Amino acid sequence: MVRKVVIIGAGGFAREVLDVFDACNRVSQSYNVLGYVVDPQYGLPGTIVNDKPILGGFDWLAHHASEVWAVCSVAAPELRLRVVSRAKECGVRFCNAIHPTATLTRWVTMGEGIVITAGCILTNQIRLGDQVQVNLDCTIGHDAVLDDLVTLAPGVHVSGLVTLSKGCYIGTGANIIDRVHIGEWSIVGAGSTIIRDVPPNTTVVGVPGRVIETREAGWHLGKG
Repeated sequence: MVRKVVIIGAGGFAREVLDVFDACNRVSQSYNVLGYVVDPQYGLPGTIVNDKPILGGFDWLAHHASEVWAVCSVAAPELRLRVVSRAKECGVRFCNAIHPTATLTRWVTMGEGIVITAGCILTNQIRLGDQVQVNLDCTIGHDAVLDDLVTLAPGVHVSGLVTLSKGCYIGTGANIIDRVHIGEWSIVGAGSTIIRDVPPNTTVVGVPGRVIETREAGWHLGKG
């Protein structure tokens, strides 16, 4: 069965999500990517992005929700939360996009709306929540938990028994040693090495990582 899919967003990561579907279709024709859904300030209907059209905004999505599956390509977790909430109000269903070169054992459990790009390796007893994004060449070790809306930028290495709480953003090339807990809605800067727990709502950078900013709880909702 060929599944009709739309990509929410039309930026750089949306093109990479399209790459994932194209790679899947080279193995087995499983997806018919219709195009992109964005608000009009981000692109007008009919605009072509990598051979696929912008279909319209959330009004289009609401009208066609029963016909299509969606993947959200918005990278920032706090923005992805809002976009996904709007899409769910339209009644849309979310599917996963997993590149065929990614290596996942049968001991990986996943929610919905997940994107895993090329070259990633996920080992044993790993749990991914809803709307998780795993970018190019990431590795995730045994017994790791990535809660809803976590983003791993390219080249992140997550060791075993790590917990990444809801809404974490882990920057390019960061390394997280085993048994570390990253608090919800925290940001780990690119190239950082995390050797101890990270509090919620903080930004951590450096080798070893240190807190450089603390935000009010609820900042991701626009309250702080």
